[in-house]
Amino acid sequence: MYDIKCDTHTHTLYSRHAYSTIKENVIEAKENGIELLTSTDHFSEMLWPEYTNLKNYQYLATSPTIWPKEWMGVTLLSGCEVDIVNLDGGLFGQDISIDKNIVGDPIRPTNLYELVTRKMDYVIASIHGKAFTKGAGRNQLTDMYIKALQDEKVFILGHLGRSGLDVDFRAIVDAAKSLNKLLEVNEHSFEFGSEAEDSITRSRCKELLEICAEKGCKVSIATDAHISNLIGRFEKTKVLLEEVHFPEELIAGLNRESFLKALKESGIKGRTV
Repeated sequence: MYDIKCDTHTHTLYSRHAYSTIKENVIEAKENGIELLTSTDHFSEMLWPEYTNLKNYQYLATSPTIWPKEWMGVTLLSGCEVDIVNLDGGLFGQDISIDKNIVGDPIRPTNLYELVTRKMDYVIASIHGKAFTKGAGRNQLTDMYIKALQDEKVFILGHLGRSGLDVDFRAIVDAAKSLNKLLEVNEHSFEFGSEAEDSITRSRCKELLEICAEKGCKVSIATDAHISNLIGRFEKTKVLLEEVHFPEELIAGLNRESFLKALKESGIKGRTV
């Protein structure tokens, strides 16, 4: 059975439908033998009615400068899970202009996405709301994911198998490998919907893993935990990895060193790399 020492997609109570503090998550990571933990709270319209207000995202914007890099023996990375919001692969906040800081002083004009993520270690790009994808074809949806992955701060495409969108996994895997970026399979994906929906998700995740194994593309295995007691628990995902005989060397987060090496190879500049 795979011994995965990193949890690279987790949430704190800042996500509003998650229930633990960053300290509680770190404690759980330590107890479960996790060497590296990344906190990746949601960055999207789902958080606040006033979703264009910079003040609502202070927690995300300041975490890279306040959190310790090592806490209780756990390497702690700072990130977020940003929503893909249009068929051009645009990310939440890129079209929201910001010219004042949280206290109202003028700053160099920028956008909300750049301001919030610029000091983070990396960003996960995911699909949640899918209304904008209605009527889009397979090629268009595939290109959407690839364009999102090309963003200079995005390191991982989140829960690709769970989205249910008709995409070309092979083309996305090729793009991820060429960019030295990661595709994610996470534990939360198998407990998200009805039994029938979870079965479809599992089948899609299995197909994705098989293609990654065939093409030599690295993956991110994570929990997407929304409460601390789930940190570092990958039981269902490990069973799936076993089924496809997935190569350990393609699991970026197998241990702290392998994940930080993969992050460095991506070219993303954060506080840790």
